[in-house]
Amino acid sequence: MSTDASNTPVPLFITPMDVRWQDMDAYRHVNNANYLVYLQEARLQWLQTLPGKWYSEEGAPVMAHSEINYRLPIEWPADIQIELFVNRLGNSSMTVGHRIVDTQDATKIHADGSVTVVWIDTKTGRPVPLPQVIRDAVADAQNA
Repeated sequence: MSTDASNTPVPLFITPMDVRWQDMDAYRHVNNANYLVYLQEARLQWLQTLPGKWYSEEGAPVMAHSEINYRLPIEWPADIQIELFVNRLGNSSMTVGHRIVDTQDATKIHADGSVTVVWIDTKTGRPVPLPQVIRDAVADAQNA
């Protein structure tokens, strides 16, 4: 995994995320369940930037594990961005590290953690090899 001068992994993908009023709880900060929605949306946005097919009936991604460390509440209104990193690349799975940070100050980390995504055959539910387009995108990011 590539890193920059501050020893932070080089992001695979960064995207801004809208914080909606409806995401708030009674304490005027984002409900913890919405963090997973933000992270899912960021992963999907990344996948949609890839120049090839990353899913089909023969192979589609499913989340196998998620981990979120809640660091600072996200209060409304907020300007946040999601940073995705490659923590591990396996035969049929990848572990994507993530951070939710303040758009103006990336040292202000609202949450971090990771998700493991496994590509499976949609008919059998059995793991299948990662699509080449995923491997290529990860290699490109790590060589950046």
